[in-house]
Amino acid sequence: MTSTPAPFTWSEETFLSDGVACAARVYRPRSVPEAGAPAVVMGHGFGAVRALRLYAYAEQFAAAGYLAVVFDYRGFGESDGTPRQLLDIGMQHQDWRAALAFARGLPEADSRRIVAWGTSFGGGHVISLAGQGESLAAIIAQVPHVSGPAAVRATGVRASLRVLPLGLRDQLRALRGRAPVYLECAAAPGQAGAMTTPDALPGMDRLMAESGITRDSYPTHVAARIALKIGLYSPKRRAAAVTCPALVQIADSDTVTPRRVAEATAARMAHATVKVYSCGHFDPYVEPLFGQVVADQIAFLREHV
Repeated sequence: MTSTPAPFTWSEETFLSDGVACAARVYRPRSVPEAGAPAVVMGHGFGAVRALRLYAYAEQFAAAGYLAVVFDYRGFGESDGTPRQLLDIGMQHQDWRAALAFARGLPEADSRRIVAWGTSFGGGHVISLAGQGESLAAIIAQVPHVSGPAAVRATGVRASLRVLPLGLRDQLRALRGRAPVYLECAAAPGQAGAMTTPDALPGMDRLMAESGITRDSYPTHVAARIALKIGLYSPKRRAAAVTCPALVQIADSDTVTPRRVAEATAARMAHATVKVYSCGHFDPYVEPLFGQVVADQIAFLREHV
């Protein structure tokens, strides 16, 4: 008995971002139109790597006939770059632009139909890039970070004050050319972490378990200096300049990127489709919601790209 081959293939490739090699996994449908297939470029959220459930989405896109390019930011995952785990917003925007240019240059891609797909912090990035005039056929922003002040309020004053000394210490060490001080991306309530809501650490643990990865192979911390900048990063300020079709997927019980500000951000966009799900911030990545979330993304692509 022979097994049916997957409707796609994939390969590990690299592209350069400001001279640094970034890792990209490219998923290709087995059948590509002569004019090329639309390409979905995918970047993760706060301190996360592509191996953390993004491959599951990419497989669905490729099976539906889309190219999918899943990349790691420099300093994270399989990408080069030092210091490791340095989350710098401007650098990540550069990485996004380089990844989009890489996708446009793929021989199987229709360069006119490039989609930016981002989740959480990466969802904020795709809103920012589209609002800054990046040429895109569409964007998909899943549970996106849209407001720095809202994120700080959601974190809480005590939790924010707990990480401030770490951020200051790390920034001082950076100025002296020393190794970073690190901050956990997700921690239990009362501990020092970027996300300390009750669902944050269990949510991260489940995503890692579902992805078959461990903290030994993929660290879950970032250089603590980002704690000084989260409150200043508000992609919603660019939302009114987003003219391409946009799918904004919102969790109604999101304690990391609150529903109210996400809906207000989507309302500023010229062509936004909004989907709200009864879940928390970490639930769209896994079942029972994953299937519906990715089906909505594919339906959006079918309609707009």
